[in-house]
Amino acid sequence: MLLRFRVANVRSLREEQELSFVVPDEGDSPAARQLPLSDGKQLPVYPVLGIFGANASGKSNIITALKHMRKAVLSSYSAWTSHEGIPRDEFALDPKAAAEGTFYEVDFVREDGIRWTYGFELGDRRVESEWLFAYPKGRRQVWFDRDASREKVFDFPGDRVQDRARLARTTRHNSLLLTRAANDGHPQLTPVYDWFKQNLWDVTPETERPQREAYTAQRLLESEESRRRVEELLRVADLGISGAEVERDPDGRSVVRLRHSGGGAEAVPLDWEVESFGTRSWFALIGPLLLALDTGAVLLIDELDASLHSRFAAEAVRLFQAPWVNTKGAQLVFTAHDPSLLRIPGGGRLLEPGQLWLTEKDERGATELFPVSDWEPTEEEDLMTSYLAGSFGGVPKISEGQIGRRLLQTDTSAEMETEEV
Repeated sequence: MLLRFRVANVRSLREEQELSFVVPDEGDSPAARQLPLSDGKQLPVYPVLGIFGANASGKSNIITALKHMRKAVLSSYSAWTSHEGIPRDEFALDPKAAAEGTFYEVDFVREDGIRWTYGFELGDRRVESEWLFAYPKGRRQVWFDRDASREKVFDFPGDRVQDRARLARTTRHNSLLLTRAANDGHPQLTPVYDWFKQNLWDVTPETERPQREAYTAQRLLESEESRRRVEELLRVADLGISGAEVERDPDGRSVVRLRHSGGGAEAVPLDWEVESFGTRSWFALIGPLLLALDTGAVLLIDELDASLHSRFAAEAVRLFQAPWVNTKGAQLVFTAHDPSLLRIPGGGRLLEPGQLWLTEKDERGATELFPVSDWEPTEEEDLMTSYLAGSFGGVPKISEGQIGRRLLQTDTSAEMETEEV
């Protein structure tokens, strides 16, 4: 499971920002899972985090940064070349940022309960630093530490890592040692690499929808159990759908028709083209949701509510929150605009204060990320009402009618300039 993610100098994330799944102060939380660690202790960890904020406040950049880190780990050895430099996407509003490193770090726990910390700092032409720590008995073990400014760039304290000399000799200055090691199937470091390979899967509901529709259709054909789960998720969203039909066309593509029923009449299969955009978006999301739940992966969904009704979005959150459904410790990070996701219809909270993160931009245009738990809301406080009132920040600083007045002022100014000419 992912515990923490830290990042700096990526897009609008100028200074170091941290996103944490760990329950604040290890307090009691009905939403948290008790994660067993290798030292015998347990750590309360959230299965879901939601990131809210005004437009252009940097919500999506948190997801993007996680994707950038994953891509760097998976492809630095094969894709980064000396003549093109290292892709960084640094903060653009400060000229000094180009000369500073881009920083990434994650804390995570693998299936054996061992906690790991892995991170690196990138310059334009070389990896400035890279580190890997393990905590098998609760105390930090340094597996390797890399610093490009030292005469001896690579250090392997404790001689824990096999093939140290070869790794140090063959890792290019512009590639990550972890990628280099996994490229040769290093027995100790490849499992850390594999954590990135099997996690941080991203979904943007408004893009790549045909591919995800095809994947959900494939799940319908896999087995009777897989079909049952997909159809149940279609029914639970209250779409009037009683089932689904799927077959292969002559080109091998899946053709889906959903069966609709109403008024006691026999269910009627409808052509895919007549289904609503919301229905198709939910269908396309079901496949990735089930894949994450089946494998215990971390799923990233940018703008969960962009093409989904708030009820659909809330159901996606509940899938990860419910321990009887999410049996393998899968996690969800999503961004959204819709404040109704902060409240369930019958009253109460869909997300706890520690699960609700907000983004704001400062006067420099840099994003600040913080949890609502920092504001210490009371247990009875309605988070949606407080959020909309600006009690926690993270909402647009705009008064009612302000946009209309701005347009009127612009039109008036343009008319005056025309008359003067």
